[in-house]
Amino acid sequence: MVQIWLVEFLKGAGKLFLHPVLYYLVFLSGILGVIRVKRERKNFHIRAQDAYFELRQLFPLGIFLGLILSLMVVGTGLTVPFAAIVLIAGFTVLWSLTTNIRWMSPAYTVSATFFAIILIAHNNWSFSLFPKAFAALDELVYPSIVIILGLLLIAEGILIVKNATKGTSPKLVKSKRGQVVGVHEVKRLWLVPLFMLVPGSALDLPFSWWPVFHLGANEYALFLVPFAVGFQQQIKGMLPSEAIGQHGRQVVGLGIAITLIAIAGYWYPIVSIVAATLALIGREALAYIAHIRDVNQPFYFSKKNNGLMIIGIIPDSPASKMELKVGEVIVKANGIAISDEKAFYEALQKNRAHCKLDVLDTNGEIRFVQRALFEGDHHELGLLFVQDGHKFGKKTG
Repeated sequence: MVQIWLVEFLKGAGKLFLHPVLYYLVFLSGILGVIRVKRERKNFHIRAQDAYFELRQLFPLGIFLGLILSLMVVGTGLTVPFAAIVLIAGFTVLWSLTTNIRWMSPAYTVSATFFAIILIAHNNWSFSLFPKAFAALDELVYPSIVIILGLLLIAEGILIVKNATKGTSPKLVKSKRGQVVGVHEVKRLWLVPLFMLVPGSALDLPFSWWPVFHLGANEYALFLVPFAVGFQQQIKGMLPSEAIGQHGRQVVGLGIAITLIAIAGYWYPIVSIVAATLALIGREALAYIAHIRDVNQPFYFSKKNNGLMIIGIIPDSPASKMELKVGEVIVKANGIAISDEKAFYEALQKNRAHCKLDVLDTNGEIRFVQRALFEGDHHELGLLFVQDGHKFGKKTG
């Protein structure tokens, strides 16, 4: 029995590399990185993060969360039809074509799959590409799909809180008054690989009570399925870490609520339909509320009369090593009060071997930072500011 399970886990894991969504997400992450770098160079003449940053965020935390969810899914025996795996992959690619990355959230891909299965089963539709998979849909409602949707929403919220707050991209835009102001943008993709139980001919039922959420089959197979989680948000009125963190915690709360409601669908199938609908509406509502809340606030990153506000910091630069933070305001450099970039860099030239800054932190308190400067250090310390209007949109050579 143990050997059979081990072999099936290895075979199931291998199926991950046969799934096109894995390679599609790698491709999209690379594209997001290239587009971001091109925009940052246009705005600031330098990129904040390298083009591989989005690609590096794709796997680590998502794999860890996928392992935890897999233990829950397999342990409780949450089984799904193979048609669901096919449809989720299809909707993942389809929604990505909208170019709005957040539509690749499980709230949209998995819920669309749930409702599509209801339509397909009700109308007895057939598909030539996977005829057996769709012919096997002998039920209209699959509560297990909605429970998995709730669990993936929890994972999405955790990913937003723990990862989306890192490396947000500074961006220059024009306000309604035509002034150049700053915003922060995050477009992030994560891969959450999840072991799924589907009817097959590999694993006999080890216990009389397992699987709890069965499909009436006596044998099952394991598939390691790559789920895409997409997130996109633009922030103008708050610190990015605060706005994104708040959004992520709300998504976690939504996921917990959907999971608890969906469990009742095992006894009352109509509840599963309600839960899937709430997941779809709730996730869209959270995005809309975050947008409205941000729109109604003044620009956080704008020119200041009493100094220069930091909108971005280049990794591994002197500014990064001095532990300067996005949202802080530099009021003095080497003892000289500054109000624009020209004055700032002229003050730095007063002492090329050492830099001392008076900084107004995000709590409105003054702190002092200093550091010796060495040959090869970034001549601008690696700081990005909201630039003068004539620099906006100027391309670099």
